Amino acid sequence: MLTILGERHRLHHGRSELIDGELKPCFEMPKRVDIVRARLAEAGFDETIAPDAFGVDALRRVHSDAYLDFLHGAWGEWTALGRTHDALPTIWPARGLRRDRAPHSIDGKLGFYAMDAGAPITAGTWDAVEESANLALTGAQRVHDGAQAAFALCRPPGHHAGRDVMGGYCYLNNAALAAAHWLAQGARRVAILDIDYHHGNGTQSIFYDRDDVLFASLHADPLLDYPYLLGHADETGRGAGEGFNLNYPLPWGTDWSRYAQALDHAGARIAGFGPDALVVSLGVDTFEGDPISRFKLKSADFSRIGARIAGLGLPTLFVMEGGYAVEEIGVNVVNVLAGFEEHALSRAAR
Repeated sequence: MLTILGERHRLHHGRSELIDGELKPCFEMPKRVDIVRARLAEAGFDETIAPDAFGVDALRRVHSDAYLDFLHGAWGEWTALGRTHDALPTIWPARGLRRDRAPHSIDGKLGFYAMDAGAPITAGTWDAVEESANLALTGAQRVHDGAQAAFALCRPPGHHAGRDVMGGYCYLNNAALAAAHWLAQGARRVAILDIDYHHGNGTQSIFYDRDDVLFASLHADPLLDYPYLLGHADETGRGAGEGFNLNYPLPWGTDWSRYAQALDHAGARIAGFGPDALVVSLGVDTFEGDPISRFKLKSADFSRIGARIAGLGLPTLFVMEGGYAVEEIGVNVVNVLAGFEEHALSRAAR
């Protein structure tokens, strides 16, 4: 399977995030990519390429101009005040506050464009997130050009990022950008399957009114876990998008037997939708040893996930999202990809 890799992700290395009421070192770190890359090499996934550059117009298909301008200029505005530490918000536009006017102050802008204090901006954030988006776009283009599958090793991840909002380690929505690229290239319908432990609230919000993208997300129940304020089963789309948004909130302690039922149901809905291609938001933080998650999947279960996705028989782009059990993240990612390839080869041989 073709893997798209980059190096600029290292330029983004947040020092701290607000978690459990304290500023703590970020779980999302450059080491995640290094471990996945090493495991890919060990497993023989040696067909790798660097990303192409797609420019701002590709980003505008998903994100607003004002938000892109903010991301591009935030560090400069922050350091102009003499600050050298990570930029984090201290206020958010909650109920009763205005959402229609962005403040001029960088402190106000950070809150206006953020959903939490889990997405620090550093000196290299823009360069890293731009490359991460280009990884996904390059993968989408290669699949469009005829590759049956590709893996974009994106960092930072993207599925919590909305049209004009960052959060949960996410700044640009890589999976949404890939789907939008396919549609711009002539695809009639695209499906997105999000298997990260956390709900892909950004992806849902971007496509919630549309009927050309089916979004299906398996995740921890938002009554119990992040992002808390989106991801319920009754969120099924709006207007033209009614019926094209599928959420599968699952309880803490979910193991393979329960997870497989939800995955099979989502797969059947995707097959019935008849998409031209599939984006998989590949989070492996459903692993039993993940430090910030509470599912009970084992490493062998990720091979089963890959096989079930291959069973859909669709051109597929895997886009890296979460996974923070750093020592096991490479094993679990490769198990998904290997499970996919093994099933796809078996299917082709029949």
